[in-house]
Amino acid sequence: MTEPVFETLAVVGPGLIGSSVLRRVREFPGLARRTIAVDIDPAVCARVQELGIADEVTTDAAEAAAQADCVLLCVPAGAMGHVAASVLPAMKPGAILSEVGSVKVSVIEAIMPYLRPDIAYVPVHPMAGTEFSGPDAGFATLFEDRWCLLTPLEDTPHEAIEATLTFWERCGSRLREMTPAHHDRVCAIVSHLPHLLAFTICGTADDLADETRSEVLDFAASGFRDFTRIAASDPIMWRDIFLLNRKALLEMLARFTEDAQAMARAIRWADEEYIVDRIERGRKIRKSLIQNRQA
Repeated sequence: MTEPVFETLAVVGPGLIGSSVLRRVREFPGLARRTIAVDIDPAVCARVQELGIADEVTTDAAEAAAQADCVLLCVPAGAMGHVAASVLPAMKPGAILSEVGSVKVSVIEAIMPYLRPDIAYVPVHPMAGTEFSGPDAGFATLFEDRWCLLTPLEDTPHEAIEATLTFWERCGSRLREMTPAHHDRVCAIVSHLPHLLAFTICGTADDLADETRSEVLDFAASGFRDFTRIAASDPIMWRDIFLLNRKALLEMLARFTEDAQAMARAIRWADEEYIVDRIERGRKIRKSLIQNRQA
């Protein structure tokens, strides 16, 4: 039988990602022998207990951290520093602190002031998700064949990195290491900007005159429906991501705006060659995603 990576894993924030981790541990051996789910909301704790996806459920993050070999923070990016400050003093020497934030530079800066020298900190970002949230939204196969990006610090112990890599590999993830700054630039274009555009397009549709707005909602084609799926994502989580990764996001938004204006000029002047070239480039990217098993 495969030995578990961790004896006790504490998951703080059993939402989509956190509850999916808990379900994975439940259904697949070799991840953790025991799990503790933590949430400040008693209603969430009660639901996790009803679902039976954790061995223990508590609202006391420090109490859970004191028992854990790994504490995994699955809270909104803006809350990472505050939650880390509450769990780090209680953690066992030699334990691992990890978090699944979609932004890395700002989250690392928020956590570092509270980090103890006897605790290894391994930031990760499993690039998997849906538009749903809460403990009911998770499922054990969420991470299969999806990328999990690790952004370890220069002085992170090798053993902690290896344990984290093994954990996410057993979750079914494909793994890649990169620097925090590079992570934030990559995610700004492949994740954060598309969400910004989806929220904005839905806002534009909502601001249309009543009659036109009704027709938009009645006759929404697949393209608009795809945007609304993305726009259904948790607003607090995405508020934090936009603000914490503002530098990289604004850079990518500026580049996109220039490209959108170039397309507008091509349409205005009937530049068929430019329009076809842009569409063909989009088709190639879509084919690449399918070939890479990411679509």
